[in-house]
Amino acid sequence: MAEEQMSAQELANKNLTQVIYGLYAASLIVGVTYIVAIVVNYVKRDDVAGTWLESHFTWQIRTFWYSLLYFVLCVVFVWTFVVPIVLGIFAGIWFIYRIVKGWLRLNEGKPMYS
Repeated sequence: MAEEQMSAQELANKNLTQVIYGLYAASLIVGVTYIVAIVVNYVKRDDVAGTWLESHFTWQIRTFWYSLLYFVLCVVFVWTFVVPIVLGIFAGIWFIYRIVKGWLRLNEGKPMYS
């Protein structure tokens, strides 16, 4: 969707969605942005309800919860040594994939699920 065709509110919501993807990406270095991102997702979720951006918020929220699950599993199985390493590598690649794929689709003006 071309930015000149967007309403001011839709453009603001798209920019916010970009910021949230950025916060998730930054969490790979500065962990606290991970929490900030999910809080913003839930606080602003109603603002994007019924728009093409809603699918991005759903994508981001699911990315948060599944990555948190992978982290908890790594902690639970830390005594096995190998499981958390393999799971951690998988989860890290998966997390980066989700951020990149979502951000690219957002920049193309496409919903996550079409």
